[in-house]
Amino acid sequence: MSSDRAPLTSPLITLDRPFDLDDFSSLLGETSIRVTVPRDALPEVLRRVTEFMDFGIYVYAVSIRPAPSELLKSFVVELQRVDYSAEKGLWVPFVDKGAADSPFGPSGNRT
Repeated sequence: MSSDRAPLTSPLITLDRPFDLDDFSSLLGETSIRVTVPRDALPEVLRRVTEFMDFGIYVYAVSIRPAPSELLKSFVVELQRVDYSAEKGLWVPFVDKGAADSPFGPSGNRT
C-alpha cells in the first residue's frame, strides 16, 4: 500500500524555551551578548545590566531594536563589552589581552 502524502520535512510544533531572566543574568561577563527579550522583561533586563555594570569591571555598550515582527512583542538586545580610553576620551571595544599568571605580567619577571 503506497501513500500519496509527501513526508513531513519540518516538525508540526516547535517548542521554544521561554525567556529566563536568570539564564540571561548568567551570560553577563561575556564579551558579547545577543538575546531576544519579551517586551515585558525588557525593563528587568536593563536593570540587571546596569546593576552588573555598577561594579565597574564590566561595562557594556547597549543596543536595543525591535525584533523582526509587526507587533513589538519582543526586542533584540545586544551588549558589547567596552573599556574607557583616556587617550581618546571615549569608550572603545574591549580587547582581551589574555590572562597573566603572575602579578608582574605574563613573563613572570619585573622587567
